[in-house]
Amino acid sequence: MQICRLHYQRRANHIHTEPHALLQKTDGLGDSEPQAVTRRMAVNWPGLVSIGVFYMMILGTGIWASMKSKREEKKCTGNRSEVTMVGGRNLNIWVSICTLTATWVGGGYILGNAEVVYDPTKGLAWVTGPLAYIINLVIGALFFVKPIRSKNYVTLMDPFQEKYGNAVAAVLFIPALIGDILWIACILGALGGTIGVVMDISSSLAVGISAAVAVLYTLMGGLYSVAYTDVVQLGLMLVGLWLCVPFILANPSSANITLAAVTKLHQEPWIGRLKPEEAGRWVDNLLLMAIGGICYQAFYQRVLSTATDAQAKITCYAAAVLCPILAIPSLVIGAAAASTNWNETSYGSPSPYEQGKAGMILPIALQHLCPFYISLIGMGALASSVMSSVDSALLSSASQLGRNIFKNIFYKGASEKLIIIVVKGSILLCGIMGAGLAMTTKSVHLFWIISADVFYSMMAPQVICIFYLSRRVNHYGACAGFVLALLLRALVGEPGIGLPDILPLPWDKMVDGHRYRLLPFRTAIMLATMATILVVSCFASWLSEKGLLRRISDAETDTHMTYMAPVQMDVEEKKTERTASLIRST
Repeated sequence: MQICRLHYQRRANHIHTEPHALLQKTDGLGDSEPQAVTRRMAVNWPGLVSIGVFYMMILGTGIWASMKSKREEKKCTGNRSEVTMVGGRNLNIWVSICTLTATWVGGGYILGNAEVVYDPTKGLAWVTGPLAYIINLVIGALFFVKPIRSKNYVTLMDPFQEKYGNAVAAVLFIPALIGDILWIACILGALGGTIGVVMDISSSLAVGISAAVAVLYTLMGGLYSVAYTDVVQLGLMLVGLWLCVPFILANPSSANITLAAVTKLHQEPWIGRLKPEEAGRWVDNLLLMAIGGICYQAFYQRVLSTATDAQAKITCYAAAVLCPILAIPSLVIGAAAASTNWNETSYGSPSPYEQGKAGMILPIALQHLCPFYISLIGMGALASSVMSSVDSALLSSASQLGRNIFKNIFYKGASEKLIIIVVKGSILLCGIMGAGLAMTTKSVHLFWIISADVFYSMMAPQVICIFYLSRRVNHYGACAGFVLALLLRALVGEPGIGLPDILPLPWDKMVDGHRYRLLPFRTAIMLATMATILVVSCFASWLSEKGLLRRISDAETDTHMTYMAPVQMDVEEKKTERTASLIRST
């Protein structure tokens, strides 16, 4: 829950606090930055070769893991599709720790940490990502591992289909699918912009190649390929970024970062400051990632892939320790960039912030503050962080499409082989859609903001209710909460995409004709949605008892019943085939 979430936080703050600046800089990828098109380099061939070698290494790991996946399928006595979706529920704990950490520490997390620290209007005080990830993973371990594993669910949508039925679950699946596709688009868009800055090639080409590699190894091995490539990617992230830090700090153009933290040298101190009136916004950003992260299928895919509840919890706790550690290099690089006199570097003047390239500060720092060959290693580390989130988003959305939509709604008699085919087709489809959006490079991050808001305000209450208030809610309440969250979020508005901020909220300030929201409105919408689900469910139950409303089904009152279509096992498939052949012969 890749996140892109740090990038989300930065973009959300940017849109609501600096609408006038948004008109000048838009999404930070270079589309609307007329000043930024000032220098043109030759194609960086050594850099391209190094990225190509990295991609071949990742692809090779994915191919090896796909062979392991096929061996596991032969040994599997249960559903073959579970090998693709959750690794047969016997993933090595060390691999599980690495894949969960790599999924959370995506390109948005690495780029976003550096960006927020470098931004003179924000600074370290506004970096909530590492703390939010700790809270998110600890909450997940304490409260959500046991409920999702207790009934051997495969996806997050399984309990919704069991409780509310297929129609309501399909509606609730829409924001989850949109979120995953826009997550893919956001990450690939960031990668395309990054490689375009450093390698001086078309960002569309970079997006297309990266998407093709991620789709290919995810298609071949499912969760095994994703997990084992995550191990390689996590190692590259850890080594590559830490290797760049001392070279950046030693650059003669960079001042002492401890002095620049509290003293205005080339820009405002990078430590930043948090005004008392902005505390609500800060808390809103924190909870957006801390609580919103429990709605991602990618999280549940990891905790369901381990053999025991204890291993799943250890995976979460270990990832909660590793995520902040992996944030340190990007935080240091952001601080060093804020302490640099860019006029003395090969980048020149004006500074990246003045050119609207704060979102690309990490690759810019790698290129202009590091020796050439060290920067290539750093770029490999950055690309690995991006790829580790793309493959997870691909698999999570495809798993839900194959199992919860195709199998449980459209074709309940689907065999294991057919389910796997649909999952692979969904991986390809989601990859194409995400890459297509990323290639447009316009409003990708802004759409991701809306998607992340929907996850937090619309899905978080539903997830909490389905696991902990299941006996008190029904499909009437779930639908009412869904509609209310959608309506409130639309009325609050999003100036960055032209959605007017119609609804006035307490403590609003007007800035350049737009409302500057001091109230933590996303958290307020989330709480209002949860209250609505509970109140409407209670009222609907009362009406049902009085005979004034259609009787609520047993599936919504008995949490021990299973109403999803059974999946045929391999043995059942073979018996069915033998029976069919006997009938044909007679």
